[in-house]
Amino acid sequence: MSSTEPRHTHGATNEPQDPIEAIVPAIPLVLPLVGGVLMFLLAFIAIYMA
Repeated sequence: MSSTEPRHTHGATNEPQDPIEAIVPAIPLVLPLVGGVLMFLLAFIAIYMA
């Protein structure tokens, strides 16, 4: 009978995932949000100082 367990190859290398490549898909969502928060904070500071 055949085994249902996954077979392991001896020559396979498990390369670690690059942290930069993990962040790249989130950039189109995070960048506008951070920009909006920054603009709000700068406007708040400008009104407070005036």
